[in-house]
Amino acid sequence: MFTGIIEEIGVVKNLKKTSDGMTLFIYGKKVTFDTTLGASIAISGVCTTVTSYKDGIFSVDIMEESLDRSNLKYLSVGDRVNLERALSVNGRLDGHIVSGHVDGMGKIIKVEKRGFSHEITIALSSDLLKYVVEKGSIAIDGTSLTVAAVSDDDFKVDIIPHSGENTTLLEKPIGSEVNIEVDVLAKYVEKIFSRSKEEKKSDITLDFLRSNGF
Repeated sequence: MFTGIIEEIGVVKNLKKTSDGMTLFIYGKKVTFDTTLGASIAISGVCTTVTSYKDGIFSVDIMEESLDRSNLKYLSVGDRVNLERALSVNGRLDGHIVSGHVDGMGKIIKVEKRGFSHEITIALSSDLLKYVVEKGSIAIDGTSLTVAAVSDDDFKVDIIPHSGENTTLLEKPIGSEVNIEVDVLAKYVEKIFSRSKEEKKSDITLDFLRSNGF
């Protein structure tokens, strides 16, 4: 479990592609300070498991399913990525609940400077956009952000200077694909309501009761 508060920007030092995924080697001085084998680290919003670490470099294995859903498949040596260690039970939840299970990708279609912040517009498929609400929470490349506005095809977020300086979001050009994790609470609410509707349906009708002697 994560909060979407990025701890540092890591650098891809090496990568090895395999038939069923990819192994990444990333330099991250802060996130490896107290890491252990099997620890969870979110890489641009994708939850991964540490398989080795030494001298500030840690390795993780990315499965094909995760590559299909995220922009990690586009990484090259030298690329910068957002890093966050798993939430400590005695830590503050400064962002929102982020699982590290990316739902899909959005595309940056516009970036505008607005005062001291930047407004980013991201196009998103309708199957994910239905979970996005104005003033709600969303994770973009692992960064917890508040939705500023939503339309039928896209949504907007504001990047304050601190977020711009401590994440890779403002480094991405127009057309870049970013990892999206919608608020998990929205998906749970949808599931509960869909089940409630299903439970209200019944095969017992007046004709059924009459045919069975009632």
